[in-house]
Amino acid sequence: MSAGQAYNEEKGGSSSLGEPEYGHDPASGGIFSSDYKRHDDLKEMLDSNKDSLKLEAMKRIVAMIARGKNASDLFPAVVKNVACKNIEVKKLVYVYLVRYAEEQQDLALLSISTFQRGLKDPNQLIRASALRVLSSIRVPIIVPIMMLAIKEAASDMSPYVRKTAAHAIPKLYSLDSDQKDQLIEVIEKLLADKTTLVAGSVVMAFEEVCPERIDLIHKNYRKLCNLLIDVEEWGQVVIINMLTRYARTQFLTPNQNESLLEENAEKAFYGSEEEDSKDDKAEPASLVKRKPYVMDPDHRLLLRNTKPLLQSRNAAVVMSVAQLYFHLAPKAEVGVIAKALVRLLRSHSEVQYVVLQNVATMSIKRRGMFEPYLKSFYIRSTDPTQIKILKLEVLTNLANETNISTILREFQTYIRSMDKDFVAATIQAIGRCATNIGKVRDTCLNGLVQLLSNRDELVVAESVVVIKKLLQMQPSQHSEIIKHMAKLTDNIQVPMARASILWLIGEYCEHVPKIAPDVLRKMAKSFTSEEDIVKLQVINLAAKLYLTNSKQSKLLTQYVLNLAKYDQNYDIRDRARFIRQLIVPTEKSGALNKYAKKLFLAQKPAPILESSFKDRDHFQLGSLSHLLNAKAVGYQELPDWPNEAPDPSVRNVEVPEWTKCTSREKRKEKVEKPFYSDSEGESGPTESADSEPESESRSESESGSESGSGSGSEEEDEDEDEEESVGQSEEEEEKKKRKEGRSPRKASLESAGSEEEEERGKKKQQPRKAKGGSESSSEEDSLSESSSSESGSGSEAEESHSEMEAKKKRTPPSSKPASKAPKKGTKEISLLDLDDFTPPPPQPVASSPVVSTSLVTDLEGLTLTDASLTPAMLSPAFGAVKTYELLHRMTGEGLSVEYYFSRQPFSPDSRMVAVQIQISNNTAAEVKNIRVHEPKLLSGMRVQEFKEIESLAPGETVSVVMGIDFCDSTQAASFQLCTHTRQFYVSIQPPVGELMAPVFMSENEFKKEQGKLTGMSEITEKLTLPDQCQSDHVLVQQVTAAANVSRVPCGSDKEYRFAAKTVSSGSLILITLEKKAGTMAQLTINSEKMLIGTMLVKDIIHSLTQ
Repeated sequence: MSAGQAYNEEKGGSSSLGEPEYGHDPASGGIFSSDYKRHDDLKEMLDSNKDSLKLEAMKRIVAMIARGKNASDLFPAVVKNVACKNIEVKKLVYVYLVRYAEEQQDLALLSISTFQRGLKDPNQLIRASALRVLSSIRVPIIVPIMMLAIKEAASDMSPYVRKTAAHAIPKLYSLDSDQKDQLIEVIEKLLADKTTLVAGSVVMAFEEVCPERIDLIHKNYRKLCNLLIDVEEWGQVVIINMLTRYARTQFLTPNQNESLLEENAEKAFYGSEEEDSKDDKAEPASLVKRKPYVMDPDHRLLLRNTKPLLQSRNAAVVMSVAQLYFHLAPKAEVGVIAKALVRLLRSHSEVQYVVLQNVATMSIKRRGMFEPYLKSFYIRSTDPTQIKILKLEVLTNLANETNISTILREFQTYIRSMDKDFVAATIQAIGRCATNIGKVRDTCLNGLVQLLSNRDELVVAESVVVIKKLLQMQPSQHSEIIKHMAKLTDNIQVPMARASILWLIGEYCEHVPKIAPDVLRKMAKSFTSEEDIVKLQVINLAAKLYLTNSKQSKLLTQYVLNLAKYDQNYDIRDRARFIRQLIVPTEKSGALNKYAKKLFLAQKPAPILESSFKDRDHFQLGSLSHLLNAKAVGYQELPDWPNEAPDPSVRNVEVPEWTKCTSREKRKEKVEKPFYSDSEGESGPTESADSEPESESRSESESGSESGSGSGSEEEDEDEDEEESVGQSEEEEEKKKRKEGRSPRKASLESAGSEEEEERGKKKQQPRKAKGGSESSSEEDSLSESSSSESGSGSEAEESHSEMEAKKKRTPPSSKPASKAPKKGTKEISLLDLDDFTPPPPQPVASSPVVSTSLVTDLEGLTLTDASLTPAMLSPAFGAVKTYELLHRMTGEGLSVEYYFSRQPFSPDSRMVAVQIQISNNTAAEVKNIRVHEPKLLSGMRVQEFKEIESLAPGETVSVVMGIDFCDSTQAASFQLCTHTRQFYVSIQPPVGELMAPVFMSENEFKKEQGKLTGMSEITEKLTLPDQCQSDHVLVQQVTAAANVSRVPCGSDKEYRFAAKTVSSGSLILITLEKKAGTMAQLTINSEKMLIGTMLVKDIIHSLTQ
């Protein structure tokens, strides 16, 4: 194989790809080859019918993109394959489209319907890729489609798709900022997601779209803190930075009490200046007035959960935690970050640069934190210049009386370096050490004077500049040094150094009266050839000498001023004119020249040599703004601590009371189980009712001790335990009242016979086991939990339940039990408490027993659906109930089954549609074990089966309720209806109008929501109303018969408005029917679910015109 061939193969293909083949000779013509046949073979492969060829072509194209080659001319050929059935090809096509969709927008728009179909694909990777491509097309016209896609993806079963939806939110916001309100709703929904995969992405979207909406974080704060350790690294950085800003607005500063004392202690230990101790006596008095500080449990939760991340392998995560501790932690705890940051200094130079920038800022305020690691900041010869200068900065900040001798010895070594910028920075550092630590000032000054004899002019020049600043502190003691520096004017050529010497001689000319005029004479000779900065100092020197020693310097001063008068630089000409008027008295000169001496020879304060990082800590550490020392685009200011802590209860999460009770009752079962299992026959309902409060209080005390012992020293758990115990005592009182009021009921139950008592005892234990886990913590777990909990229920529960149903059917409906129903409220529980609770099982189905429809309506008030979860839902609009046949009695061999949609909320799971099923036995024999088996459902659909019916006597009919989550689709839910002998395949297909639940709205709310759902979300149809449909009553009746909607008030008598939400996803559906001239009318439906809208239009028109 030749070298050329090997090269081509290594690059991912031969010249048959259509790419120019480059020879060894640069002029071999490869660069000038024609492009008209480029990629022809790839286009042929993409047009072929074989998936293997398409896959190979796509692999090559993606490889080309990875190598940085332009493959945009293949866009038409690739985009045709977006509808390919092969999953692997489809994935690669989407990878290509994400890269080029923005460049080839027109062609991408042609395939938009395919992308929309891709959003419904069973494969989660395809759904996510379709959304990614859709959000990459930057065309304002498709904003409504993108909005709809994001909303649907935010409700997707797959966390990966929800994560992609979160990524698409900032893209849509940058394209159209008017969508902000709708995007905030999606962000709010995704923030409640319990999946670690989604958390980082949605917080990033929150930071991009609405960082000011801090109220969205309250309810999710504890969840984010607890999830943090499991989120991916990129997400950890984003969440930590956001929580840093959040904590600064919600908690009090942890250093408010000890800050004054600690600062004074630090000054006494580290500082040497006399002024450091001036205010010590006055300050502690102010501490007495302050309340003792107690850290908020949520503040402690954040610090505790971020601390382990200091051991992360990712430098960005460590840096984020370090800045969080620096900005939020008490001073005593900040020290833990030092070791982690020093560890990062072993990384690449880029990481070192960022870390050292932040360490330099931290070391100014918290110098003691890094002192144990002083040697880690010593400079290596291999370090880049910018790293050396930053390490020098840190060493200077850490210098104090105890370690200054070590640091100065280190600095002496650095001065011999070949890196001139570094040497100059070292001399500046020596000057700063001399300024800050009075004990070594003379040592440093002598060392710098020795450097004046260095061969390197840059070293000498920098030394002169630093010496000038040091001499200003004690000029009278150092006239020898000033004389020595005056001699250097002949040799030093660096303008800054020459200017510094001239300023020193002019400022302290009284200490060197003989040398100063001579220096001026030399400078006057070379005045015209000097730099501007030197010329200005020569003029200043001449003026000062004229005022102090006019005999010797009068003529020289006039000569210099005359030269300056005709200089090319206007600054110098202006300065000469101004000084002449000020120092040379004339008739025209005013009163100022009397004060000339005071103006020129005034006492000037000594310069303070400060770190360039001194004021950088007002930027959030670790941010780009801090690195640049300038506010970057998109930077969020770090808020100041509040003076008073905001209400901490905003972070408490309201959990429905029934959720809490069921978990307690589960624990109660453990206590009561031996009691019932040993003597079920003896312990009738009377005993069980009496023992109920006692056993509950026992289980409650156990749960209290569990949570108390589990928390240990954690303050937040103690607070929540107190709240819980208050709630429990209230419940016990209620139960006592109920117990007293239940005595007549007990008597009637006792007379019902021992068999019924046994069943009652069984029923007390079993339903809780038999409940499905449909209210599970996340959408993904719901199916598995419900199936496992149902399979674990056993036949005993089903048996007792069915017998109880039969018993209820025989018993006339009584209003007393309904009035005695416990009043369930809601109580606030923190998210931390939820760790102790098992996933809440759903509540019992209120309307599932075999009862008449009148009893259903009587028991309607007993449904335990939490009002806070569905605030605006109404009771259903009842019209003529349409019944559908599920199993014909001929097909079912005498067993006939009908079903209808009751339009009642399905209490175990609000996202399911309640289906009332009536089973009739038309045979002469008893039918046993009627149950649902092997549901065959499309992706996302769920079924809550009814309990098995043990037996159905000849001629008898029972009614049961099952819940089906149709996922806002009219696709049929198929399953087997089994008896003890046969299996029947049946399916329930919902009309589109039964997939929704009515919603109450005001007219203004209706108009506001309708304004959001325009464009592709609006469907309008014209129709002719028949004569019988002209009255208001008939119109409303026909619309509510076609769909489960509620009427919205309307000011116009020609317009009818209705509103509903889809049961599964909660998407709004708004219906407007407007009467026109004559019998004409216009029907408008606004919904983000376009398919539902289209089908609903047909159904309503059919209902109105039939």
